[in-house]
Amino acid sequence: METFFRYNWIVREQWYAWCADLPSEELLRPRTGGVGSILKTFFHIIDVEWSWLQLLQGKPDTAEDFANYQTLEAVRELDRKLHQDVEAFVLLWEPSMEKRTYIDRRTDGHVHIDAWGEVMRHVIAHEIHHIGQLSVWARELGREPVSANVIGKGLIEPNHGKGP
Repeated sequence: METFFRYNWIVREQWYAWCADLPSEELLRPRTGGVGSILKTFFHIIDVEWSWLQLLQGKPDTAEDFANYQTLEAVRELDRKLHQDVEAFVLLWEPSMEKRTYIDRRTDGHVHIDAWGEVMRHVIAHEIHHIGQLSVWARELGREPVSANVIGKGLIEPNHGKGP
């Protein structure tokens, strides 16, 4: 589980660097698909990741307002602040948590029952989905997107022939 969260965090940082020389107007420009703009997509990714992990832990999920995060630096600061909680939970993950029950009581009265492992994988896939949208927008801007390759990110240290 940790490996793919780390992958997402590395790629997110690479995208932040990719965006650093884009003007604010470009980061906030409404785009087709996704949640509307490059900056709002980052905000959404951060918010969803933190919110789901808060809910799994039975903690309050306080909503942030995107209107307060209209610059890349403001979004990055929010990410740094919320990442502490997210990483702490991810690092504590153990196999026994995989099938714990999460009961999602919807406002319309419906109840969904999910396993924690399924929710965690949803959070991972959610970010990868939105990063794909950023890649499309990068090409529309005539720029090379950040590589989505898992290989080469240093996520798993090889044993260099030291046995299994």
